[in-house]
Amino acid sequence: MKTRREFLSQSALLTAGTLLSSFDGAAYPTQPHIAFPATPHDRLAVASYPFRDFILPAESASASASPTAPKMELAEFAAHVKSRFKLNKIEPWSSHFRSLEPKYLDDLHEALGKAGSAVVNIAFDGGHSFYAADRAERDRAVADNKRWIDAAAALGSPSLRTHIASADNQPPDLGRCAATLLRIVEYAATRNVVIHLENDDGVTEDPVFLAKLIEKVNSPWLHGLPDFGNSLMHKIPEDAYAGLEAMFNHAYAICHVKQSEATEKGANVHVDLAYAFAILKRTGFRGYLSMEYDNSGDPYKGTEELIAKSLQFLS
Repeated sequence: MKTRREFLSQSALLTAGTLLSSFDGAAYPTQPHIAFPATPHDRLAVASYPFRDFILPAESASASASPTAPKMELAEFAAHVKSRFKLNKIEPWSSHFRSLEPKYLDDLHEALGKAGSAVVNIAFDGGHSFYAADRAERDRAVADNKRWIDAAAALGSPSLRTHIASADNQPPDLGRCAATLLRIVEYAATRNVVIHLENDDGVTEDPVFLAKLIEKVNSPWLHGLPDFGNSLMHKIPEDAYAGLEAMFNHAYAICHVKQSEATEKGANVHVDLAYAFAILKRTGFRGYLSMEYDNSGDPYKGTEELIAKSLQFLS
């Protein structure tokens, strides 16, 4: 007869075995396999974020927004991009989604199909912290990410960019961030969706910290999303480009191309595109390049310039 301790120990092992078996290769791929296009043109996508003045709904508009600017639904954006920029891939921002209800996502997926377009990544700005001391707050972060992972899967997006929200203005905690992200990426793996972390916020998403975090989680379903310009707003150029290279060393599916960035104080920082693309090539990046014009001025003209320069540097 087994003692209570032996029974509990065996039960724990059986439970662990059940969990592990639910994550075996027969249930889903052990690592992502995205068939990236080889031609430079087909690797390019357009982010919806720069067009927040023209898409409903959105959390915020740019400083130069016109109150009379025509508005479109996100479902119209893919066809608009294809007509205007001759590209058939988009990266929608979470604030441009009206809903995550199945009917809305089905309609959006249908619109993508009619346009002959695809979503290559969703940029999700989550508001719950991965590293809050309150376990309930971290649980909410996991729940929110699962909803957006499901949305990515419904739209056929191979990846989702998540956000490390601040917790009471405290610096990020590596251990709690890693534990929360592990729960997220384990779920993402069951949906065949890659999770990305972007060097965005200068505190919670510093590229050096993100590299450490990705290494600690150590999952093929978690990668970096290198943004050409963001770190230049927080670091001197030498450190910013070192951070960009650290991000590319952990990149897989997508990066953000910018040639300048407007700071909160209205100053412009300029990206050395030749140097940034040299990093991209040196690290062997084969994923998508999302055009994310993020400066004052016309996003259409800015996006056209980014497309032309990206094709030039990729050739």
